[in-house]
Amino acid sequence: MKQRRTVFFVSDQTGVTAETMGHSLLTQFDSLEFRTVTLPFIAGIDKAREVVSRINLAAREQGTRPVVFATFVDTEVRDIVRGAECLFLDFFDAFLGPLEREFGELSTHALGRAHGVTDIRAYTQRISATNFALANDDGAHTHDYDRADVILIGVSRSGKTPTCVYLAMHYGTFAANYPLTDEDLQEGRLPPAVAPFRARLFGLTIASDRLQQIRQERRPDSRYASTRQCAWEVRAAERMFTKEGVPYLDTTECSIEEIAARVLERLGIPRHVRP
Repeated sequence: MKQRRTVFFVSDQTGVTAETMGHSLLTQFDSLEFRTVTLPFIAGIDKAREVVSRINLAAREQGTRPVVFATFVDTEVRDIVRGAECLFLDFFDAFLGPLEREFGELSTHALGRAHGVTDIRAYTQRISATNFALANDDGAHTHDYDRADVILIGVSRSGKTPTCVYLAMHYGTFAANYPLTDEDLQEGRLPPAVAPFRARLFGLTIASDRLQQIRQERRPDSRYASTRQCAWEVRAAERMFTKEGVPYLDTTECSIEEIAARVLERLGIPRHVRP
């Protein structure tokens, strides 16, 4: 049985930074099982003390001290939470000090800078890109493809939609996706809707057994979810990618974050905004 540890992500803002960096570190420990708790917007002494009580309760109940990943700008709140029965790791505390010494300047210690709407251009870019991804999902509309930075193609349930949304929300990338139909796969060449945009195409594929599992959950015991159909679609799609010179990626073992990063890198697409 895996050892179980409690992990808190605590912040005086959204907690996104603590979650993202904390989860990245935790993936390196396969033998452990983690129960995660996110506590955002911990601003003020009273809320900080409430957090300490929750951490200490978890320590007593589990018999091991929790791990706390934190991003606190407010040093007083940080010091209160640091006093809990835990391994306390604050990312801002770890990096702001060395940066202040390097720059010879104190940081502003301003709340909300990491994820607030401080850059209107970047915020607007993300909103526009997200609207584009939703409007151009699953081949619903193809008349805006000339505005796309990338058009993902692949069989149904290979990861196209979540990747497009992630690219839009995190990098402001205008991403569309087009599902390859049985007719497209039988023809063996790029569908007319996407053929003019060959330089912007990127293919996603997936192991056929994993595809079958995903489709089985969506449409149990259907032709769509059959082992034979899934295997044929994957083979046909990969043949098309190879024949047409479309770069592609096997998403079976990839996270959405990795898929998005590889798409940007392979096609040389600039990050319009930074996450």
